[in-house]
Formats: sequence, C-alpha cells, structure tokens
Amino acid sequence: MRKIEISGPITAALVAELLPRAAISIESVAETVSEIIAEVKQNSLVALDAQAERFDGLKNVSFRVPKEVLAEALAQLDKPLRAAIETSIARVRAVSVATLPAAVKVELDQGASVEQLFVPVDSVGLYVPGGKAVYPSSVVMNVVPAQVAKVPRITVTSPAQENGLPSPSVMATCALLGIEEVYGIGGAGAIAAFAYGIPEIELEPVAMVTGPGNIFVAAAKRQLRGVIGIDSEAGPTEILIVADEQANPRFIAADLISQAEHDQNAAAVLITDSTSLIERVEQELELQIPLAKNRDRIEASLGAIQSALVLVADMNAAMAVANEYATEHLEIQTANPEQLAGQVRHAGAVFIGAYSPVSLGDYLAGSNHVLPTGQQAKFSSGLSVFTFLRTQQHVTYSAKALAAVSDKLRIFSETEQLSAHGRAGTIRLEE
Repeated sequence: MRKIEISGPITAALVAELLPRAAISIESVAETVSEIIAEVKQNSLVALDAQAERFDGLKNVSFRVPKEVLAEALAQLDKPLRAAIETSIARVRAVSVATLPAAVKVELDQGASVEQLFVPVDSVGLYVPGGKAVYPSSVVMNVVPAQVAKVPRITVTSPAQENGLPSPSVMATCALLGIEEVYGIGGAGAIAAFAYGIPEIELEPVAMVTGPGNIFVAAAKRQLRGVIGIDSEAGPTEILIVADEQANPRFIAADLISQAEHDQNAAAVLITDSTSLIERVEQELELQIPLAKNRDRIEASLGAIQSALVLVADMNAAMAVANEYATEHLEIQTANPEQLAGQVRHAGAVFIGAYSPVSLGDYLAGSNHVLPTGQQAKFSSGLSVFTFLRTQQHVTYSAKALAAVSDKLRIFSETEQLSAHGRAGTIRLEE
C-alpha cells in the first residue's frame, strides 16, 4: 500500500487530491446503458432474452422464478447458514421497527392542526448483486426495512447464474422472508425492467428501486431517476479506519483486507498519528494477504491509488480527513473511540471500538450494509425503513382558525400578486 503524510490545513481539495477514489466514471457507460434501457422499454422480454445471451451467455432464461423453485431452495438451504440468515433478519428487523417513525400532530391554535404522516411507497424493486459473489445478506438488508415500512408489493431481482436462476442462497432468503415475486435479471436491464415492466412475465412497473450494483446498475438508476425513485448510486465499497498507537495491527490489517476482497476498485484507507502502527500494519498485511482466498483481488485493491496508509499530526487531524473523505464505512479504533465518534459528520456507518468490524455490519450487526459511497455520505443516508416512506402532511382548520389568520393570508397573497389566493380564504368567511 502507498504511504502518504497529510499536514497543514485539512481541506476538501487536499483530501480529494491525496485520497482519490478509483477512476470509475458512470458517464463512461452512459451510452451503453441508455441503449440497454431503450431496448427493454421498446422490446420488453425480447430485449431481456437478447441481453442475457449477449452479456452472460445464457439462453432460454425464464426470468421469473417459480414459487416451487423458491420453496425448494429454502428446503435445501444449509442449516447453519439458515440460522445465520435468521439472526440477521431478526436484528435488522429489530432496528427497523425501533426506528419506524410515528405520525406527529401539531395543534397550532384552537381548531388548527397539521399532522405529518409517513406513507410507504406502493411498490419496490430490490436489486441484489450477483457478480463476483452472491449476496443473500443484501436480500435481508433490502427486504426487511421495506416490510417494516409496510410496502404493499415487494419484488426482488438478482442476476441469473449458469442454470438461468439466481443464486440458491438468494432465492432461499427470499422464500424465508415470504417474497414470492423474484426474477433472474441482472444489470442495467433489470433496472429498466423494474421501471417499465415486462408484461410477458407479469412484472408490473415499480415505484422505487433500491440496492447496490455495478457501474451499469448505478448508471441505469441515474438515468431512470424520475421514472422511478431510487435510494442511491452505489459505487465500489470503501473503508476508512482511524486508529492510534494502541490499536491492534492484526485487526486493522484484517479489516482492510476484508473490504478489499469485494472489488479491485474497493478503497481501503488507514489514518493514524503513529508511524509505528503503520509499520506494524504493513507487517500484518504481508502475513495475512497470502492466506486470503481472494488474494489477487485484494492485492489489486490495496495496491491501487484509492488505498493508502496515511500519517497525520494527531487524532483531530485524522477526524478532519475522515469527515472530508466521507467514507461508506468508518471504523474508529482508538483509546477513546466514543469521543471521536462524536466528531463524525460524514460517514455511511460508523463502527466504534476494536470489536465492531465492518464485516459485522455487512451481516449481523443489525445495521444496514447498503450505504452511500463516493462522498455521497455528505448529503445522503444508508438504506433504512425511512427509504421506503414518504412524508405527507394533513392540514385541518376550522372556520374560527381560518378567520384568525385570514388577514395575514390576504397580505401575503397581495404582496406576491396572487390575490386569488387571499380570496380563497376570505370567501369562506362571508357566508
């Protein structure tokens, strides 16, 4: 991994220059994705058939997974894996239920109230990746908050494998959660299918699409935003670790490796005020990387421009860099992690203390692993029950309450040269 030192005033420009993300541009695939979307919109199932053969070498894919296939996948699910999935479901559900917002009614005057409700979207299409790995955990992270939000229609798609079906563990998790509308469609075509529907396989358009995916999925979500609602444009995974002299280098090396194995474009960054820690982490990386199953991918990620071991003057500087970087996953492994956690402004999720690894959040922490990447944490949030809810205000005024503000209503309307607005209020008080 490259080593750098950051000193002086911490600015967004400096952090972007010294800690760039992998050079991946959604715009670079925009034209291809636009063509894929147009094909699906115009040719429906014919387009999906052609795309499955062109991109994945698959022929005669049925795309919609029969209910009996889902049931069989669940019946054959390995028992220890089922137990792990059930624990994940229970924990994500507990957090989702606890954070479900309640309606709020504000009495502004006698007979004057505004009530804010939280209304679920009518339907969601949940995308579960299936490229370099399969992700039953992503089924949990997408489906459970949507269920807690009481979305009436929940459907899942995941890329078809060689047998023309999604991964067995993905299908089994869908069955475990009671999801019966499941499709074996991947990439940009899947997002277009959700947006426009595929009548031949009884896939009706959805109101919203969520879930992570590759650059083609992200580009499709960007282009179709407005036709559908989306959660975010997820990019390569990121981990940034803030650690001091007392941190365990074995833990840090393991955590950097764990995220690097996702993708050669994954970003893995350590920020510390200890040159000794950097040296010890380097030694641990040399020991642990050769033992990793996905060694090639890990070495590509850790050796690329987006990953680094960073030396700063002190922990305040470390937190300043972390906030400007706005990582997807932020770990704090220091003597006072709770205190530093209070300084976090921008991060998708924060993992506090030596025994809270990001991998725990990927599966079993109860938090959600669908998180903002590429500095989107500066303006957006991770997937949660809130993702599937819309606020709706109910306004109720009596005649007396309207009369109390009718003069002010008239003044506003005349100032804005919209006198009919004021008249709509005063006409009610003339009867």
